[in-house]
Order: sequence, then C-alpha cells, then structure tokens
Amino acid sequence: MTREEIKRLLIEVEERFQQEPNLIRLQSGEVIFVGDTHGDFEATEKIMERYLKPGNKLVFLGDYVDRGPASLENINFLLKQKLKHPDSLFLLMGNHEGYSVVHFHPADFWESLDAELRQLYAEVLSQLPLAVSTPNGVIALHGALPHVPSLEDIDGIKLGNAEWHQITWGDWQERRGGFLGYDPYTGRPQFGQGWFAEAMSRFGKNVLIRSHQPNAPQTMYKGRCLTIFTSSAYVSRRTIAWVDLEKEVKSVNDIRIEIV
Repeated sequence: MTREEIKRLLIEVEERFQQEPNLIRLQSGEVIFVGDTHGDFEATEKIMERYLKPGNKLVFLGDYVDRGPASLENINFLLKQKLKHPDSLFLLMGNHEGYSVVHFHPADFWESLDAELRQLYAEVLSQLPLAVSTPNGVIALHGALPHVPSLEDIDGIKLGNAEWHQITWGDWQERRGGFLGYDPYTGRPQFGQGWFAEAMSRFGKNVLIRSHQPNAPQTMYKGRCLTIFTSSAYVSRRTIAWVDLEKEVKSVNDIRIEIV
C-alpha cells in the first residue's frame, strides 16, 4: 500500500471502530477465537481463508504487530478485512496496540514508522474494543479480567486506566490469591485463582478465552481459563478456539481447539 492508501484506510476504519462499544456481545452462530498473531501474516491469511465463512464470526484477541516479520502487512490486511466484514470480524485490543499509552520493547513495528504514521496508527488502534461476551458462558479478551462491578461496566473502561492495564497487560498464575503484584522482569500485573474465581462469578461467566501469555499453561483453573497463541513468533503450534453459541460452555472441554 502507498502512504496515501494507508492514511485513507486508517481514516475509514477509525470511523468503524468508533461505532463499536468496549464490550462486543455476540448472540448466535459459531465464533472462532484467534490468539496473538504478532506479525505472522501467513497465519492471519490462513485463518481468514479457512474460517471466515457465512454464519461464522472471527474474534482476534489482540497483538497484531511487533516481533513477527510482517507487522505492517498483518495489521493493514486485518483493517481492510474489518471494513469488508464489519459484523463478522472483530479485532480486540492487546497491549501492543496501546503504544500511545505505554511504550514497550520490543516495538519494532512502532519504531519503524515515522512520526506521522506512528500517531495515526496509535490513534486508530487505541479505539479497538476490549472484550467479547457470549450468552453461553464465555468471556474473551487479551490478558486478565478487569476489576469492575459488572460486565456492563467494561464499556466504561478508559484507555490507560487500571482496568485497561488489567485487560491488556495482565498475566495469570496457577496460584492462590488475588492480585499477586508485578512481574519484576516484565512489569506485568499478575493475578491468581482468587481474582479469577471472583471476577468470573461477578460477570456470570464459565470460561475465559485469552492470549497474551505464551508461556502460560493452555488450560488453568480446572479448565475454566484457556490461553491460545496463533503466532509462530513464539510457538510452533498455532492454535485457535472454536465455540458454538448454541451450546453451553462450562469448561474448555466444550470448546474445539484446532492447530492452524
């Protein structure tokens, strides 16, 4: 894409994101959840070709840029596809889309842009929604669950506040306790089983689907927390999660996990 084509794309897709709430509610059909792609354009193309079918909805859980070899191609492709399939494709925010709030490393995509394009991408990606809720027991987001009174309050989360950091930067640990402090190496907030159980009860959900943490066990908390990763930048087995909204999801056993 030329520079002018990119700028037109960003203006057009920003208008679309402004129409979406922080919390996307999906009511029917089948939903394919996709973990971090991190510049793995090959994975994104394969997923779109294989899974974006009539009746299906695709939910990407954030982190589209940095680390992988094709960040620019990956994010531009996804933004163009969002315009083509606005009600079937949903792009959630990950920590790597929050560069306007928190600078981090590695950030090879962001550092490769000049000042104008960096600001334009940052403004657009800072407006991505934060979470998906389904009527059959699933909540999906990038990292950890936010400390808000109810599911509906996710719509009130502001860019850069504490709850935003919990969603986009939070890690889970298979340990007792609520907030476990910050990882001394990454600075990420850490959360335990108590935080998970209390938040899931408050939201009335059975299973969390998330990404963000490639070294986490795929399933935690007795099958109620599923971590998927869909980028070869970290893992050799790229996975997605397939959920039928007509069937109740009580645990990971009710979710189809596929290797891409």
